Amino acid sequence: MATPAKLLLTDLASSVSHVPSNYIRPIFDRPNLSDVVQISDASIPLIALQGLHGPRHSHIIKQTAQACQHHGFFQVKNHGIPEQVINNMLRIASEFFRLPESERLKNYSDDPSKTMRLSTSFNVKTEKVANRRDFLRLHCFPLEDYVNQWPTNHPSFR
Repeated sequence: MATPAKLLLTDLASSVSHVPSNYIRPIFDRPNLSDVVQISDASIPLIALQGLHGPRHSHIIKQTAQACQHHGFFQVKNHGIPEQVINNMLRIASEFFRLPESERLKNYSDDPSKTMRLSTSFNVKTEKVANRRDFLRLHCFPLEDYVNQWPTNHPSFR
């Protein structure tokens, strides 16, 4: 009997000695760093969200729009999420990804329209080259509409 293919990169990586071809992008599809203009004073835009729902609202929205237009990304600070909440979320996520493969795969889906899914690529059905990552996608707002879809293992997850 043939060994079933590993769905998640984490499990595949522990069982192979080389990178499978479906994880290798063709040269023409890879970033070419020589084509990237290096800007010596470049930095990631940093947007303080404190006051977003107050008198600074318009200014913060303008900063965000400019960062998206000129950089395509930005970093936020003063978002109001306590450090303990962030640390707990990271701890629980780590516990989830350390579960046995059979337990994690209960949450696996290659359907990109699902609001809760564990997968390894943006769209497994259409991508020719797989992304080198595993992710757990959880919709969270409003919480009461989605929390019942979240994984039940690790017990502290919900």
